[in-house]
Amino acid sequence: MSGLLYLAWRHAVARRWRVALLLACVTLSLWVPWTAARLAAQYDASLRARADATPLVIGAEGNRFDLTFAALYFRPTKLNPVTMADLERVQGEGLGVAIPMHLRFTAQREPIVATSPEYYEFRGLRAARGRLPLRLGACALGAGVAERLGLGPGDALHSDPTELYDIARPPALKMRVSGVLAPTGGPDDDAVFCDVRTAWILEGIAHGHGDRDEIDEDLVLAETDDGVAYNGALISYAEVTPENEASFHYHGDSANLPLSAILAVPPDERSQTLLLSEINARRLALCVRPSDVIEDLLGVVFKIKRFFDLVGAFFVATTAVLVALVFLLATRLRAGELRTLDRMGAPRAAAATLVGVEIVGVAALATLSAGLLSELTVRWLPDLVSAF
Repeated sequence: MSGLLYLAWRHAVARRWRVALLLACVTLSLWVPWTAARLAAQYDASLRARADATPLVIGAEGNRFDLTFAALYFRPTKLNPVTMADLERVQGEGLGVAIPMHLRFTAQREPIVATSPEYYEFRGLRAARGRLPLRLGACALGAGVAERLGLGPGDALHSDPTELYDIARPPALKMRVSGVLAPTGGPDDDAVFCDVRTAWILEGIAHGHGDRDEIDEDLVLAETDDGVAYNGALISYAEVTPENEASFHYHGDSANLPLSAILAVPPDERSQTLLLSEINARRLALCVRPSDVIEDLLGVVFKIKRFFDLVGAFFVATTAVLVALVFLLATRLRAGELRTLDRMGAPRAAAATLVGVEIVGVAALATLSAGLLSELTVRWLPDLVSAF
């Protein structure tokens, strides 16, 4: 047998380009379906884990998929707002914790997630450096954002302006980085977190003004005992500092302050069902269970995947037939070489065994190569789930 192995090796070296081409064809035919199956399983598990860990999401009436992916993965989308009144209504039900989320803005193209301290406890987020953003105008960076931007505690981060040429819109806000969150391996690594009140500054709803004594008299239009009217040239602060933080305020009813979504965290399954049915029955807002939304989405996706699985199986079968044909033709071309084995007194099955060894060798090497290539692809491919 060792002699046949040696002959198979010498033949492979002599026909190295043909063997290399066969290896490439078989490797690719195995790599594509294997990698697709592994990635599908990985993304399925990741999507389900995030959804299962989030009991309920509440938002305005609209597309439940947009609402779910915005609340779970901070996907940029235009959601109709809910209000603080909706949050207070959920809290008034007494069926769990309600967590506000405001998701309209970005900083250096990274999503800004404005929320409350309950969110960090709910997701198990902690500061690896610095501290959580509890003050107005402060922010904490996810591990991925901090690495990409090269920022840390004490640095400044500017929000992206929503309307670059509209001077009536609030200017970009200079936020102070209070901390960097420990990596989680999920979407929270790729977001900028701040207090929900900071989002209302970005909206232009909350704003601060300077001390009356520090304002140029030319900017004062009128002054009474009740207040001072300033010229439009007086621009609101674009940075919250310890000196001006107390001056920030908003006009109007606080119940109308906008939110993108509300995460509801009931203590048990019964409370979750009651809250879901109560909100949807009143039709004052849209309440969804993320696990159900993801299940519906994956049901459609995996119907399509079954078709591509069949295509992959056909691809593998076609490659196998072509490889068999190549070996059959090569065997006929080697008829004189194989007859030499008989003349040398080799056993009758020697020729067939030699060809079989070569086939098994190519298949084994191709399988190993496809496995290694699949592992590298899965390991180094960016997390597509976070890109939702």
